Amino acid sequence: MNRLLCLTLALMLCVPFAFAEAPAELTSITVAEPVHLIGYLPLYVAIHEGCFAEEGLDVTVVQATGGAHVTAVVSGDAFAVIGGVDSYNFANAAGTSDPILAICNCVNRANVYLFARRGLIPGESMADFLRGKTIIAGRYGGSPNVLTRYLVKMNDLDPDTDVTLLENADASTVTAMLKYGQGDIGNGGEPQISEGVTEGIFEEPFVAFPDLGDYAYSVIGVRHSAIEQQPELCAAFVRAMEKALQIVHTDRDTAERVLAIEFPTLTEEGRQAALDRAYADALWAEDAFISPAAVDNAMTVVTVSGLWEGEWDYDKMVDMRFVSHLEDDSIQ
Repeated sequence: MNRLLCLTLALMLCVPFAFAEAPAELTSITVAEPVHLIGYLPLYVAIHEGCFAEEGLDVTVVQATGGAHVTAVVSGDAFAVIGGVDSYNFANAAGTSDPILAICNCVNRANVYLFARRGLIPGESMADFLRGKTIIAGRYGGSPNVLTRYLVKMNDLDPDTDVTLLENADASTVTAMLKYGQGDIGNGGEPQISEGVTEGIFEEPFVAFPDLGDYAYSVIGVRHSAIEQQPELCAAFVRAMEKALQIVHTDRDTAERVLAIEFPTLTEEGRQAALDRAYADALWAEDAFISPAAVDNAMTVVTVSGLWEGEWDYDKMVDMRFVSHLEDDSIQ
């Protein structure tokens, strides 16, 4: 009798567990990136630290070089893209009924640096130093290329005649191109800088474009149709990014751990140098908000560079309805 009672009690205790509700299935989405950069660390933190999972999302990041990161969203192959508002503006200006809009900040500084091959040191005159040089400038229309052209023009030089711009489609090749003597100056961000300096390929950067201040350099963009048809999905994505941005700002240990996962070939010294540079230059936005000033700064650079003519409209480029602290009741 005691045995039967024990068996009955055991079965009763198991029942709630047998019929417990299964965890909700995560919604899988893809984010396209132009190159794997340390600047995108908040996005990687949101993946590895479970920020997206907490919001019901399973996020995969895919690399699409040569401007394909933007077209991946236009075509619907990716839900979101990380890139500059100027890149989205170019795509929208080409004509589309479903434009890309920025919904979340990430990198709030122009994350591009110029560095010269080993032994080449700039003098007092930037114009004299740049004149006649071969610059590995990145894809035409891409943000590194735009910023390089901006610098050349701001020093009263012509980017078509006073310098030679090598417009490589894949930004990750700049280190190898300088290593094998294909240019005098290159542009890029981390981890290229730490890798190149450590290997003795080039000097420390002589220009740091983060000095330009607030700049909508790498923001999350989605199609307008996603905002209208999947607002809760967009809101969940932004909430996760807000958590990740806070982690990056307040927990360097976690930032270092995720950095080691995403960039396993970078030395410990290189990782520390890269993070030191990022924090010193206030690279990451403190929250998801993209300010009008950050957009104006980016578009002014594109205009001076000669790649954009005319006006721009913040409200047609950015949609901040999902940013938590703005308390917008438009999400139903």
